[in-house]
Formats: sequence, C-alpha cells, structure tokens
Amino acid sequence: MSAPITAQVGYRHLYLHVPFCARRCSYCDFSIAVRKQVPWRAFADAVDAELRLRGASQSCGALSTLYLGGGTPSRLGGEGVERLFEQLHRHVRLDAHAEVTLEANPEDVSAEAVAAWRRAGVNRVSLGVQSFDDRVLSWMHRVHDADAAVRAVETLRAGGIDSMSLDLIFAAPATLERDWSEDISRLLALAPDHISLYGLTIEPHTPLGRWQERGEVEEAPEELYERQFLESHERLRAAGFEHYEVSNFAMPGRRARHNSAYWQNVAYLGIGPSAHGFDGSERRWNHSALAAWESALTAGLDPVDGSETLTGQNREAEMVYLGLRTIDGLELREGEEARVATWRRQGWIESAHETAGSRIRCTASGWLRLDALAADLTALRSRS
Repeated sequence: MSAPITAQVGYRHLYLHVPFCARRCSYCDFSIAVRKQVPWRAFADAVDAELRLRGASQSCGALSTLYLGGGTPSRLGGEGVERLFEQLHRHVRLDAHAEVTLEANPEDVSAEAVAAWRRAGVNRVSLGVQSFDDRVLSWMHRVHDADAAVRAVETLRAGGIDSMSLDLIFAAPATLERDWSEDISRLLALAPDHISLYGLTIEPHTPLGRWQERGEVEEAPEELYERQFLESHERLRAAGFEHYEVSNFAMPGRRARHNSAYWQNVAYLGIGPSAHGFDGSERRWNHSALAAWESALTAGLDPVDGSETLTGQNREAEMVYLGLRTIDGLELREGEEARVATWRRQGWIESAHETAGSRIRCTASGWLRLDALAADLTALRSRS
C-alpha cells in the first residue's frame, strides 16, 4: 500500500461519509449509493483501509468531534454502526467529552438500533425530517411519513440520546401549497436542542432538475424563500434558539461543534467516498462513487480524486465568507467601514457586539444576501 499522504497534523475532527440510501430524494445531488441490502461489512473494511492509508493513528490527536454523514449512516443499522466504530477505534481515540454525531432518517430509528448506536459511542443524532406534511414528503421521495418522525424522536430520547438536531427544508414550490408555519409549530413541539433549515434548490441531474426541464415544476419565488426564512428566524429566536449560522439554530450551549469547526476553518480529516479533508493549507477530496473509492483501496491506491493548495487570495475569500455566515462575525480592516455603511443603512449588517466596534455580522436579512456581500468585500480586499 502507498505511504500515508497525511502529515502529522494532529486532527481533532473527523468526518466519515456513509453513502448508503434507501432511495434518492427528488432534490438530492449528493454522493449516494442506493442499496436494498447495505454491505456494511465490506464498507467498514474499506474505511479501515483508508484510515490506515491516511496514517490516522499518527495524524489524529484525541478527537473532539466525530461526524458520520451521508447518504444515510443510519442505514448501516445497529450492527453495522458498531462494526464501523470497531474499525475506527483501531486508529483514532475520542476525548472524554467528544461530540459523536450520526445522521439518521426516521424509518431507521428503532429501540434496538438506538441501543447499538449508544454502545458504539454515538451521543448525538441529526434527524432528517424535512417536513411534517405527508404530501410534501412524498413529493420529496422521502421514505418516512410525519408520524414516523415523531416516533423517531421519542425512540431516540427513550434510548438515551437527548442531543439531537432536526432538519427541515423550506421554500418548496408554491404549487404544493405547503403550510410552512405549521411545519415550524410541529418542529417546536418536539423540543430539539438544535435545528437546521435549508432552502430547497433545484440542481441539474436530480429528479427535481428533470421535472423542471420538462416544465413540471418551478423553483419557489424569491419572495416565498425570503418570507419563510425570516419567519423561521423570528419564531425560533422567540422560542429561545440562537440563530448562530445562516442555516443553523441552537439552544444556548448546544451549537454543533463539528460543523462549527468547518466554519472556523479548522483542519479535519475526511474519510469515505466523496469525503473532503483539510490539513490547514491543502484541501483534498476522494472519488465520489462508492465503487471507485473501494476499488482504489482494494488495489492499495489512494482514493483521492483531487486537491488544491489554498492561495492567499483563497484564504482571504474564505475568511470573509465564513465570517459573515456566523453570528461571530468578521473583523473589518481599516477603510472598510465606509464600504459597508450602505449595508448598515439597509439593515443587512450590525455590530457583532453591543458596544460599537469594527466587528460586524449579518442580520437575517443580510444572510439572504450573503454571497453578494461576501463577494463585494472580498473584491475590495483583493485590490488593497
């Protein structure tokens, strides 16, 4: 096998991509593998091979976060997750207070699975609810219904997993006549400690993209997108949630630590098909297809599909974008206050602290214009 390509970084965060799904959702353009029977033993062995290739036992410190994303990691079931963690523990160790997150779909949550996940070390679950309207769930090609999502939350809590994030998708096409306010009410009734809300976008090469090409669906108008985003902001804040990142809300002290590491540009190790990693100066990503990733590892080859070394300009652009997407904000440089004065007057930014200072953050209205604001400020910095 090739020599490890990972330097002595001391990673504290590890992302593992589990690609398996029961069905492709209508909006999904992620790297997934639809399987009726999940080959969890072969997958766990391939993960073991990549961890060995990356020299994870030398390159990782005690992990403070471990995140199993996908795809649908809960498709591994209880036995598959336990086997996967056995392989992980051969190479990495967790610190005493590590956040260990598993992404799950409601239909996979059972008392037996939750017990196995807990034994493996999972202490947080991110549950893909997406809607409480069964019509919308069917249109999205989701396997579960609304009642299954409620039962899943109850089962997780009964099994000892109290830390959970619930995901919803807003800005569905207006023709669906979805009641977004009702979705928010049902979400709050479940009292999660973390919520992620994502605006629906139509991507090419997805079922939704093909429906659009045939004229069968239209993307939600900007006015609906903005109205639902701002309603979510107001209602979740009124319920005690902190809107700490453009798509994420948390009760006090319950921010997602793993995702926060991404937004702070911290190094992390990425394992699995399509997984990205960052060592502080270089980003790398694996083959997206499960078969290509597995074949490379079976042949003793690195499954990396590409990499880039960040330039000073790349870093500047990321610093601006990542700063503006969280409530921690961005420190302005000399001469930049005049550039953002219009943004203040429009109500798109505010001081990041109660006392006036040079650190700014986006308001909810500003987050709706995040890309344009970040591009404008990045362009200014590139000329200075």
